[in-house]
Amino acid sequence: MPNLTFNGDTYACAENQSVLDALTGNGVSIPSSCRNGICQTCLMRSVSGTPPLDSQNGLKETLKAQNYFLACSCHPLEDMEVSLPDAGSARIQATVHSIESLNHEIICVGLHCENPLEYRAGQFINLFKDATLGRSYSLASVPAHDQHLKLHIRKVPDGRVSGWAHHNLKPGDVVEISQAVGNCFYVPGHPEQPILLIGTGSGLAPLYGIARDALEQGHTGPIRLYHGSRNPQGLYLVNELCALADCHDNFSYTPCISGDAMPADGYAQGRALDVALADIGKLTGWRVFLCGNPEMVKTAKKKAFLTGAAMKDIYADAFTLAAA
Repeated sequence: MPNLTFNGDTYACAENQSVLDALTGNGVSIPSSCRNGICQTCLMRSVSGTPPLDSQNGLKETLKAQNYFLACSCHPLEDMEVSLPDAGSARIQATVHSIESLNHEIICVGLHCENPLEYRAGQFINLFKDATLGRSYSLASVPAHDQHLKLHIRKVPDGRVSGWAHHNLKPGDVVEISQAVGNCFYVPGHPEQPILLIGTGSGLAPLYGIARDALEQGHTGPIRLYHGSRNPQGLYLVNELCALADCHDNFSYTPCISGDAMPADGYAQGRALDVALADIGKLTGWRVFLCGNPEMVKTAKKKAFLTGAAMKDIYADAFTLAAA
């Protein structure tokens, strides 16, 4: 049974128990969010002892070389002394540049970094409320177009980070964010390949960035974006997306209403996933990006595969809400 040393105290780590579970089970406060090795909120560093290779999946080579690992997926094979990331090495300071209301429950937070953040449109960052509490938010901005990072933050009932962002953040505030991570972004190389983007709620954020990035990089194949909500009030950026469609013949945008209200002209009736599949049919050869409600993403991945999309061409960063 390996022992973990953290801040001078030693804790036993049971067989098949993660570093995160071992420490938090003993009352130690460690930042975490997805607990699936995706968001990288639980990044830690091994001061002594070698972290298993699986616990470094998705990390940059520079972080691996410094013995950083993900606590939620680290099942130690030997004694380890661990620490939280050194100040400044894994977190970045950013200044709130702007806060804009997009609809009744979603705001756009613009962040300015003194040293420009390297990222791809559609990736996500972690926004930290304090030393131990952070949440993952996808980037709606495009490096070639936008001067500031853009996050679309939906107010979640009893959400400790989203509530703070909606009610307490103001321009001029200094916050901490992580480096950009995630595999949900446009990769050039097949400009003729058709692209399908399906999202719900604030899941529009990465899709908005991916679509604009693909167009910026000269994508020539069709790009079809479907954004869904129960009612028209849940949609946003409608005018901007319609304008984008007017400027690019290969881009189309379909807002979808799944509730009982009859949609106005230009809106489709039904769930975004169902409307998209009914419009397109077979997805053989398509590249598919999914973001939004976790159940929608799960269902959409399965249906996209069953209608012909290759698994390697289906992109989704799945997030689940942390327990209150």
